[in-house]
Amino acid sequence: MHRDIVGGGWLKLKPGQVTDDTQMALVLGQAIIDSGGWNAAAAADAFVDWLKSKPIDVGNTCRRGIQRYMTDGTLTGPPNEGDAGNGACMRNLPLALATLNDDDAFARASLEQCHLTHHHPLSDAATLALGRMTHSLLRGGGIKACRSEANRLLDAHAEFRFEPYPKRASGYIVESVQTVLYHFFRTDSFESCITAVVNCGEDADTNGALAGMLAGAAYGVDDIPHYWLKKLDKKIKARIEDQTEALLLLAQKAQRGAP
Repeated sequence: MHRDIVGGGWLKLKPGQVTDDTQMALVLGQAIIDSGGWNAAAAADAFVDWLKSKPIDVGNTCRRGIQRYMTDGTLTGPPNEGDAGNGACMRNLPLALATLNDDDAFARASLEQCHLTHHHPLSDAATLALGRMTHSLLRGGGIKACRSEANRLLDAHAEFRFEPYPKRASGYIVESVQTVLYHFFRTDSFESCITAVVNCGEDADTNGALAGMLAGAAYGVDDIPHYWLKKLDKKIKARIEDQTEALLLLAQKAQRGAP
C-alpha cells in the first residue's frame, strides 16, 4: 500500500505535482475571489484560460463543456447522460468555503458551477451532498451529522449505496462517491482516509481530492501529515492557503451582509 508521495503514474508526475482536480479548483477559487462571490461567467472564462494553458490532464466532459462555452457562450449545457462523471464535484470545494454560512446560496451556485460542464442528476446530487457534508463538518457537526447527509443522498439515489463496497473507483460519479464514503466512514484520520481511497487506484487523483475535502473538514489541517506537506509543490501549497483564507472571508462578509 502506497503511503508516500512518489509521483510517476501514467502522467509521469513529479512528486507533489498536482493534476486537473487541484488546478480547476484553484482556477474556480480565484474566479470567486476576484469577483467577490459567485459569478458563472467569470468561472467559465477562468476555465477557458486554464484549458488554453494546456494542462497536463483534462477530463473529456470538462473539455467538451468548456469548448461549448467558447463556441456559443452558453453557461449551461443540455442534460446529457454522458455527463455523469466526477469532474464537477471534484472542483467544488471553493464554492463550499465561500458559501459556508448560506446553504441556499451554496446549492444555487453549485448547480450553476456543475452545469458549466456536467449536466446530470447524479453529478448534481453528489456535488450538493458532499458540499453539504463539508459544511456540516466545518460547522462542528461531526461524523454523525455527516452520515445523516450521506443517508439522505442514498434515500434519493440508491445508486450511491456503498455498503458493501462495490470495489470500483472509476471516474463515474457513483463509483467515486461510493469509494470516498465507504473509506471516509471507516477511517479515523486524514492520512488513513486518503491512503485507503488513493490505493483503490483507477481515478485516484479525483477520488483522493474528494476524500481530502471531507477528511480535511473532519480532522483539520493539523492532521495532515507533515511529510506530505513537505512534498507538495510550494507554490500550490501557498495558493491553497491564501485562497482558503480569502474564501472564508467572503463567507463571513456575506453572513454580515457586507458589500
